[in-house]
Amino acid sequence: MTGKIYIIGIGPGSSEYLTKKAIDTVKMSDYTVGSTRAIELFSDVQNTIPFNVKELLDTLEKGVQLAVDGNTVSILSTGDPGFSGVLNTVLRISDEKNFSKDNIEVIPGISSLQLAAAKCHIQWDNANVMTFHGRENIEDILPVINNGKITIALPSRKVKDMAQFLLDNGVEKDRKVTVCERLSYPDEKIVEASMDEIANSEFTYMCIILIYPQN
Repeated sequence: MTGKIYIIGIGPGSSEYLTKKAIDTVKMSDYTVGSTRAIELFSDVQNTIPFNVKELLDTLEKGVQLAVDGNTVSILSTGDPGFSGVLNTVLRISDEKNFSKDNIEVIPGISSLQLAAAKCHIQWDNANVMTFHGRENIEDILPVINNGKITIALPSRKVKDMAQFLLDNGVEKDRKVTVCERLSYPDEKIVEASMDEIANSEFTYMCIILIYPQN
C-alpha cells in the first residue's frame, strides 16, 4: 500500500489563520508530525509526533518512513512550507527513501511575512523578500538594501544584531524600520523606529523586520 505525505502550512501561529484544508487534512491523517506549538493548534489529531529544533531532522525522517510504510502523514510547517519551511528537507528525505513526489501534497499557509505586509499596508509584490532562517550569511542583504524597495526579512539572529550589522555596513542611523513581533498572538507588537533605535532594543526571536528605502 502506498502512503501519502501532506506538508501543511499552519500560518503565523494563531489558529485563526489555519485554512480549512489544513484542518481537514490533519483530521484524516494517520500520523501528524510537528512542533508542540503547531500540533496544539488542532483539536482533532491522533498519533502525534512532536519535535524540537534539535530533533527536527530525525523526526522528519521518521515521518517520511511512516509514509513509506503505507501511512498517511501530515507534516506541519510554520507559516508556508515553501518559505523558511520544511518543504525542501522533506523532499530530500523522500528522495533518499525513494518515496515518489506524486504521493506528496503541499498545502500552503499564510506566512508571517504576508501578515506583516498586511498589517503595515504594504503591496509586497514589489518588495525585497528575504529569509535568513538557518543562515549566517546575512551579508546577502547588503546588495539589495539600497535598491529603492522595501526589504521584508526574516532575521536569523536577534533583530538588534541585524540592525547593528546594517549600521556597521553603512546603512543610515535614521533609516526607517518596522519590527513586527509575535504576529497573530495576543501579545503581538508592531514597532516603528529608526535603525539606531532598533539596534538598541530587545525583541523575541519571532519577528519580521521591514526596512524602508531612505528618502
